[in-house]
Amino acid sequence: MNAQSVRGVSRLVRGMPTSDGAGVKLTRVIGQPRLADLDPFLMLDEFGTDNPGDYIAGFPDHPHRGFETVTYMLDGRMRHRDNHGHEGVLVPGSVQWMTAGRGIVHSEMPEQQEGRMRGFQLWINLPARDKMTAPKYQEFGPEKIPAADLGGGARVRVIAGQVAGVTGPIAQPATDPTYLDVELEPGARLSQTLAHGHAAFLYVYEGSVRVGTGESAATVAAHELAVLTDGDSVQLEGREPPPDQAVSRAILVAGRPLREPVAKHGPFVMSTREELIQAFQDYESGKF
Repeated sequence: MNAQSVRGVSRLVRGMPTSDGAGVKLTRVIGQPRLADLDPFLMLDEFGTDNPGDYIAGFPDHPHRGFETVTYMLDGRMRHRDNHGHEGVLVPGSVQWMTAGRGIVHSEMPEQQEGRMRGFQLWINLPARDKMTAPKYQEFGPEKIPAADLGGGARVRVIAGQVAGVTGPIAQPATDPTYLDVELEPGARLSQTLAHGHAAFLYVYEGSVRVGTGESAATVAAHELAVLTDGDSVQLEGREPPPDQAVSRAILVAGRPLREPVAKHGPFVMSTREELIQAFQDYESGKF
């Protein structure tokens, strides 16, 4: 594999503090002025706090239409309910991949009164042909997320995509996503194939990780997102972990761009302004 096929870093972005739901404090990394989107990715939020006051109010009933939400829990417990009768609890290490499709109203509320709540929510666009599909879920507890131990201090939980013959449980043909939770000891290396032409980013949430080779390489610090250049693979190397831990941790995410018009406002993501207006009208008239 020649050096030109190895992805580097095109830019580094730090998230912005914000709040959502009933006042839950979080950091918005994609979907803010510094990085409005990264087709097909519309939003990435990191939430992480030991203060119950930052999360206890949760996310009461709210609607979605036209895209997918991916919730990955690292710490804490969150109960999900929707107006179609679906209910479940997200525990540490679990993943919920929700396709909102033509419309759903749901709530996400903490199951805990104290302790740490930490994780990510990613919004992924749906192609125009799938925006009015029936809502559905792909939910997997921590025991259902396979791990690949690559030796040399590199380990990966495979949520979507494939690492060293280990395949994640999530599938979405429209965007063909890769979603990996990577652990790297200092000096540990990972070379991961990514489809040429797919948008990709690495978000480091503990420690630091060196990305790429040559002039486009960069060291990504904790709470920084690296937008990756195009190529056939990415090379990662663990750098300094947090003082009290042995590894650096990051999520590596990639997906096929849709290259379609996007009309979005609040909880709705459609293709035209007319479809967006219709979404609000349908929600207000109880058609969700």
